[in-house]
Amino acid sequence: MNPVLSGDRPDPNILKDGEDYWATFSSFDYYPGVIVWHSHDLVNWAPVGAALSKPLGSVWALDIAKHHGRYVIYIPIFNATDPTFAAGPQIPCKIFVVHAETMRGPWSDPVDMGIKGYIDPGHAVGEDGKRYLFLNGGARVRISDDGLRRDGPVEQVYDGWPIPTDWIIEAPALEGPKVLLRNSWYYLFSGQGGTAGPPTSHMVIVARSRSIHGPWTNDPRNPLVRTANAAEPWWSRGHATPVQGPSGGWWLAYHGYENGYRTLGRQMLLEPFVWDADGWPRATGGDLSTSLPTPRGGRDGGSGMSLSGPFVPGDLGRRLAFFSPQPDYLERVRIAAGELTLNGQGDGPATSSPLAFIAGDHAYEVTIDIELRGAAQGGLLLFYDGKLFAGLGADEARLHTYKVGREPGYPPAGPAEGRQMSMRVINDDNVATFYVRSGSKPWRKVVSYEVSGYNHNMADGFISLRPALFASGSGDVTFRRLTYHTRG
Repeated sequence: MNPVLSGDRPDPNILKDGEDYWATFSSFDYYPGVIVWHSHDLVNWAPVGAALSKPLGSVWALDIAKHHGRYVIYIPIFNATDPTFAAGPQIPCKIFVVHAETMRGPWSDPVDMGIKGYIDPGHAVGEDGKRYLFLNGGARVRISDDGLRRDGPVEQVYDGWPIPTDWIIEAPALEGPKVLLRNSWYYLFSGQGGTAGPPTSHMVIVARSRSIHGPWTNDPRNPLVRTANAAEPWWSRGHATPVQGPSGGWWLAYHGYENGYRTLGRQMLLEPFVWDADGWPRATGGDLSTSLPTPRGGRDGGSGMSLSGPFVPGDLGRRLAFFSPQPDYLERVRIAAGELTLNGQGDGPATSSPLAFIAGDHAYEVTIDIELRGAAQGGLLLFYDGKLFAGLGADEARLHTYKVGREPGYPPAGPAEGRQMSMRVINDDNVATFYVRSGSKPWRKVVSYEVSGYNHNMADGFISLRPALFASGSGDVTFRRLTYHTRG
């Protein structure tokens, strides 16, 4: 059953490397970012670690490639404050690349490739042996033989598929190009329609050519995948990577929003496809409302990770990540003896760069023990971004409650519970209830909020609502005994 990887896993791209599969996803404002995942069967995935620690901006849809034994990840970085971009329609984005000898790293420092104003790189090698990145909007640029820099002008090579004018979509948004060479055909898989907006926006289209240089002919039966109506279980399905299964079958990995649960972000979906007699791909998974056959020939190498348990150094970039951190963000955190201590930053949750993790369940419970030092405030949030979050905080004087990114002040949250306390949030189908207790006292319910609107369509940003820990003010906060339980 889909999703094969729940929670916020947008823009999935997968590299098949022998018996191994490697995946990465857009990490946007969270660092350490570009988390690498590993699988042997396309269904069971386990995180390996982060490929990017240096904060550069928002990490958008990227691409993994292997060429002549070296692994590379092409990373578009969106940065609206970059002074090298003049005002105008150009996307304030640069493409960087990191490289390594293995997908487990260590990864190089990011290299600016000299490609500005484009997103969604897709690596390809042409019949001429030259390397290229296909880009959003049907653009393409040749890159150097070592794959680390631009080596030619950006060219317009493909105009997309003409979407019927009566279809309800967010925008034309030709993006996410992935190139597959099969039987002397180059296949260009792309997303169109917009990655959010109405449930029927996003889709997967395909074109092909005998040459990497085109011309590209659209599949006469496009789109390959699309959410046709809002009654389906998965909305805005698109941004696909084609990948061959362990025993030779073919699959599409793409993302979609779960009907009624946009707060979880775009989750990773897997759908089989076949090649028809004319050499075009045909998806066979329907609307993904039923179970599908597992890819044959693989093996379960373990999946996921525990969201509960003591804190360990490997949590950063696996279980936990900072939202929009400062350059020295790793100096704020200390992990030892199962505890995590976080130096305060900012004057409240909005400016504190919370430490968050991805939740993929409809209903869950998170509990954390907190100890305050100095004039710090610490707490537990359901966090979308600095303008949209809900939660509970405490300082030495009183409790604080937050909804839609602000402190309402009413009803009053109550007096302080001392410098040591426990906090809990129960998110039950987008109704979040926050609790507090000190010592062995009974849990006290503080407040409940409805949070289904804490999503991209309301706030932009392409991200998800995540449980998060925060420390603000002067002083620090120690967190202990993080537990996460699925409910229902």
